[in-house]
Amino acid sequence: MSRTIRTEPLTPEAFAPFGDVLEAAGPPDRIINRGLCGRWHDRARLAFDADGRAGISVFLAEPRRLPYALDLLERHPDGAQAFVPMHAHPFLVTVAPDEGGRPGIPRAFLTAPGQGINLLRGTWHGVLTPLAAPGLFAVVDRIGPGANLEEYPLAEPWMIAAG
Repeated sequence: MSRTIRTEPLTPEAFAPFGDVLEAAGPPDRIINRGLCGRWHDRARLAFDADGRAGISVFLAEPRRLPYALDLLERHPDGAQAFVPMHAHPFLVTVAPDEGGRPGIPRAFLTAPGQGINLLRGTWHGVLTPLAAPGLFAVVDRIGPGANLEEYPLAEPWMIAAG
């Protein structure tokens, strides 16, 4: 049996159950630096357990292409995780609702240039999936003791096709 899901555009409304869209959309919340900089203020719901702190790492991931076989989901129970591309290329974001400690039916989003994401604490998601080189990202997530990683291999992959 072939299981296929189609990508959809990444919008704040569609992505809200899973996290936040990081982008400079609409008018800025504040103008700073003597009027030369717009600030879109406090755009991510970062949450970490008491033993962790926010850290910034740099990831370099191999590009993939559509259709893409989603065969692994993971989540981070101890903290949120934000992906900020260090390039202008779109990337694939796959997420799934939690259904009794297991991932439910996934959804697939394609970012637009200039968009990043913040995954809420405990959100099931696919691995970092750039669609073009370089797959370079700044990642803000929990630094602290413990693994903070739960992986769920899928017995049957989902095929993700362009919307």
